[in-house]
Amino acid sequence: MRNIILLFLLPLVPALLHAQHTNVKISSFDYPEEPTICINPKNPQQVVAGSNIDHVFYSEDGGLTWQRDQMASTYGVWGDPCIIADTSGAFYFFHLSNPPQGNWIDRIVCQRMDTLKGSWTTGSYMGLNGTKAQDKEWVVVDPQNNHLYSTWTQFDNYGSADPADSSVILFSKSTDRGDTWSPAVRINTVAGDCIDSDNTVEGAVPAVGPNGQVYVAWTGPEGIMFDRSLDGGATWLATDIPVSAQPGGWDYSIPGIYRCNGLPVTCCDLSNTPTRGNIYVNWTDQRNGATDTDVWFVKSTDDGTTWTQPQRVNDDPAGKQQFFTWMTIDQVTGWIYVVYYDRRNYADEQTDVFMAVSKDGGNSFFNFRISESPFVPVSSVFFGDYNNISAHNNVVRPMWTRLHNGELSVWTAIIDMNWLGVNTPEPAPFNIDPVYPNPFEQSAWFKFKLHEPSRVSLRVSDIHGKTITTLYNNALLPSGKYLEHFTPGQKLSPGIYLFRFECNGKVVTRKIVYQP
Repeated sequence: MRNIILLFLLPLVPALLHAQHTNVKISSFDYPEEPTICINPKNPQQVVAGSNIDHVFYSEDGGLTWQRDQMASTYGVWGDPCIIADTSGAFYFFHLSNPPQGNWIDRIVCQRMDTLKGSWTTGSYMGLNGTKAQDKEWVVVDPQNNHLYSTWTQFDNYGSADPADSSVILFSKSTDRGDTWSPAVRINTVAGDCIDSDNTVEGAVPAVGPNGQVYVAWTGPEGIMFDRSLDGGATWLATDIPVSAQPGGWDYSIPGIYRCNGLPVTCCDLSNTPTRGNIYVNWTDQRNGATDTDVWFVKSTDDGTTWTQPQRVNDDPAGKQQFFTWMTIDQVTGWIYVVYYDRRNYADEQTDVFMAVSKDGGNSFFNFRISESPFVPVSSVFFGDYNNISAHNNVVRPMWTRLHNGELSVWTAIIDMNWLGVNTPEPAPFNIDPVYPNPFEQSAWFKFKLHEPSRVSLRVSDIHGKTITTLYNNALLPSGKYLEHFTPGQKLSPGIYLFRFECNGKVVTRKIVYQP
């Protein structure tokens, strides 16, 4: 059972009321960093986020307000959080391990939550291999079948400088919603060292292609490399494909940051648009000098066989720092979104959060600031190793770490898509859960939540629209949660019936099946 702690939004000060993209503090509890965030594609009002080491956050209103919970697992919870959602609306929380019986970070752990009101499973795992360390996992779901694909780095001996110790990229998959995992297999050709620096292989982020392909890029002693499987992870290329050099390496320094990296992020476009099938890789490096870190982007239109020359994403003049990038694709529109820290507006270590959006498959990017005010990091405070961003059907939620007055916190922004040139409809003033049980034998329950006082009508009708019963008839209801049930009379025949919900002019219909 979860112990939920309510978090409430503080009123915005007048100077911030006119910001283009409203900022929301998710939490400052227990020095959160290394954030991860995911929008439920089945219901974008539901958003789940996480942070180091073991915190998870829930929102039912698109990210405006949040609840906090603490993760627990049989195998321990030890950071590197990664949250994804499948097409059923289930969420998955992946993390490193710290088991009471075993070795520190000796496996990658998966926990699933089937509904936002449910509970997390105690965990399954992958990659257990004696005393070897399993680190920096990321996971993607194939929306065609909800198979899960995970990649990460295995260290023979974490931190070792012994040339006999090496690091490799591993892959595992689950075809049963994370209950079990395939044996981990190595997919990279050239191993790295175990120092956890430029010559270590790191940053493996998988992506799924439109025909079930699995793509992954990482970085290490050869620069950014790429591998693919065309059969769901059963077989991989014999030789990895170079994507780009990474001058200066992936482990570099940024003033005020405890440690920083330019690890790559891989995405593939699954939208039904002309850019479907494009593969993108995004990273940062210091090819232009230690005082001019930049955000880079390449793409492939042929399954990763060839790649474009690196394109600079940030559009400011040379000489400023941009770092800690993450990328996602809105798989409905095909738009690409990149979030990163940016110091273009200052001559010191003040730091903004910027986003870049591409509406043309990465041919061009438009940069804009999303943070309402800058912050100043200090090198004694660990910021984690990444930020994150999620997008679905013009709902975009980035997440980042911020330091202010000694307080470390994690934030999101309510991205104003109208400001980006998208005419989005006004959000519905309500949420509706699925009717349950469905099919039903005796009673069916209808649950809804009003975000504001509203006029509501709720009727049950047959398939031809004939009203069977009326539960509400243009009733003025206060905001809150409601649970109504329908019990058919003796004369009602088995078959298909409809709940018709009307609220402030918006109508939603839910089908139910009566099987006495």
